[in-house]
Amino acid sequence: MANITRFEALRTAAQRQRVAVAVPEELTSAFFASQVFGEQAMQTYLSPPIYKQIRHIMDTNLPLSRELADLVADGMRKWAQAQGVTHFAHWFQPLTGRTAEKHDSFFTLDHNGRAIEEFLGDALVQQEPDGSSFPGGGLRTTFEARGYTAWDPTSPAFILAVGEAKTLCIPTIFVTYGGHSLDYKLPLLKSQGFLEQYAVKVCQLFDPQVNNVFITLGWEQEYFLLDEALFEARIDLAMTGRTLVGKKAAKGQQLDDHYFGTIPRRVYAFMRDLEIEAHKLGIPVRTRHNEVAPNQYELAPIYESLNVAIDHNQLLMDLMDRIGLRHHLRVLLHEKPFAGVNGSGKHNNWSLATNTGKNLLSPGKNPGKNLQFLTFFVTTIKAVHRYADLLRASVASASNDHRLGANEAPPAIISVFIGEALTRILDQIEQGVAISEEGLKQIMNLVDSIPNLEQDNTDRNRTSPFAFTGNKFEVRMVGSSMNCAAPMTVLNMMVGKQLKDFCAEYDALIAEGRQKESAILSILKRYITESKAIRFEGDGYSDAWRDEAAARGLGNYGDTPAALDAYTTDWAKALFAESKVLSEEELHAHHEVRLESYILQLQIEARTLKEIAINHIAPAAIKYQNELAQNILQLKQLGLEQSHYEAQQQWLGYISENIQLLYKDIEAMSATRKAAADLPSRAHAQAYCEQLKPLMASLRDTVDALENLVADEYWPLPKYRELFISR
Repeated sequence: MANITRFEALRTAAQRQRVAVAVPEELTSAFFASQVFGEQAMQTYLSPPIYKQIRHIMDTNLPLSRELADLVADGMRKWAQAQGVTHFAHWFQPLTGRTAEKHDSFFTLDHNGRAIEEFLGDALVQQEPDGSSFPGGGLRTTFEARGYTAWDPTSPAFILAVGEAKTLCIPTIFVTYGGHSLDYKLPLLKSQGFLEQYAVKVCQLFDPQVNNVFITLGWEQEYFLLDEALFEARIDLAMTGRTLVGKKAAKGQQLDDHYFGTIPRRVYAFMRDLEIEAHKLGIPVRTRHNEVAPNQYELAPIYESLNVAIDHNQLLMDLMDRIGLRHHLRVLLHEKPFAGVNGSGKHNNWSLATNTGKNLLSPGKNPGKNLQFLTFFVTTIKAVHRYADLLRASVASASNDHRLGANEAPPAIISVFIGEALTRILDQIEQGVAISEEGLKQIMNLVDSIPNLEQDNTDRNRTSPFAFTGNKFEVRMVGSSMNCAAPMTVLNMMVGKQLKDFCAEYDALIAEGRQKESAILSILKRYITESKAIRFEGDGYSDAWRDEAAARGLGNYGDTPAALDAYTTDWAKALFAESKVLSEEELHAHHEVRLESYILQLQIEARTLKEIAINHIAPAAIKYQNELAQNILQLKQLGLEQSHYEAQQQWLGYISENIQLLYKDIEAMSATRKAAADLPSRAHAQAYCEQLKPLMASLRDTVDALENLVADEYWPLPKYRELFISR
């Protein structure tokens, strides 16, 4: 990282010019997915029989023979080499939260020592990256190095260009030598299969033509942008992704003038460049806009199948970093990079679709009479009520703790928003009265010259962590830096379990002689009653809701260590085991990894904060302290009365007091970290949460107080007002 001072950074950022973007002349549809080994590439580079076989395997999840793998690999190599690719890599998603890859060349030597280019089925299907240094949660020790990656044919290979170098990337799972999961993809795929199995069974009660159910996802990625010179001048941003100190700017987001405002030119160029590269990789990004906080933005794609959507989001986060550097911008994906303004989330819009083209969560024109919709709708709500604590745990992290439970969307209490119209329908089913469809869709006639607007069945509740938004459920708790797979795995698993139980209850009622519709409504009525506590239509920010939620028996886990305890419960172990998503040993390991990540993140923050306080803030404060003291001494020597330097004495006293507080908090932080070092991981995390975090907050208050006192010319770090107005 460059050693750049505050004023150098400000001058550099002010002089920065917009980077020109090479915009393709053709329409997006002409180059979309040009760097993906998708339908068009497979049909071109594979023979028709081979294409038909691999397409069937991708659609049905059947095993792949090595003979077929050889033929697919050869076609994939020829396609990649035609675009200048020299290397291939198994691209996987370890428990770090981001992606990993190990590159190998197509170049090799044959048995005669002759140089050739080769890519065989064995290399496509399986590789062996060193697994010793990835988070393992005790599943393996450092000296046990072997790990395996295995091809996921349901997610297409793609070409990743870094400068002039191009690499063929193959999405894979990642497991230990013993076959234990060390990644996010394998549990996701297992949860997907579990849910789809029982979703098909329920669908066939209504339509025997349904033989496949697809889980769909549309994510919304929020992020901040900052000039790289300002980023490099802030050691806290560079080391931790967030500002550990910084007095709030006089103007933040109070005026709401940034939200949906005109996109700045440099940002627009970055967005355009990002969209072009994303489209080449088959990522169907479509929406872009300014978000609420200064320098905050959002992009969102068209819906895709769940597994591919998550791969695309992981790829996009990496792409954002690369494109940002091209524009001398740094992308901040931390959930709360700046205090006092909104943080960033990644809303996950989740739904189910059938092979017959039906969205199972679409209410239709008459949702009260759409029994199939009501079955999946109510069953999902019941699952969330039953496993709410596990869903909360799936999005827990040190960085997301700054959002969840704070004064912005959403709170740490899990609740479900469904809107007034659907609430009325569920209430009518529960009461056993005739369902009224009145007012479900209303026409808004605003002005004669404006086309009539058709209202949706629900409004949006920005304070709801789990909201129904018309034809999907929106999981609003996911943090901006997170891998979507963690919460989606839990959601799939718990809805799959509830559908499985629904099937068993239905079969029992039919065996007793009940008619189909009567049996379904009987189960739904009970589910509605049992899950009523989780439904909430009001303001999730209010103190009144916290009290009401406690009275309803809903959990409120405002910090990660407490939230993660859900993974250790007997009911969570039973759910993971029944769905075969994670064994008890794997679940324990994943829990340990999450705790370790929490501990390490806070440890890095505490060490960085100490360095900032000692090496940057204290010298600046002492320098100004000396200047004030010298000024007072000179005024005394001139014989002036105390009233002439009373203000200076008062400022000097404030600065001296805060310098002492600075060192006091630093010593307390160091002592707390040392005391917690030998504790078991759960106790270690709790000590950091309850003892270290308050000390860090206290030290921040002291630093921010000094920022308010020390002369601007001495302050070493770019200030919030400077970060927020940078363009």
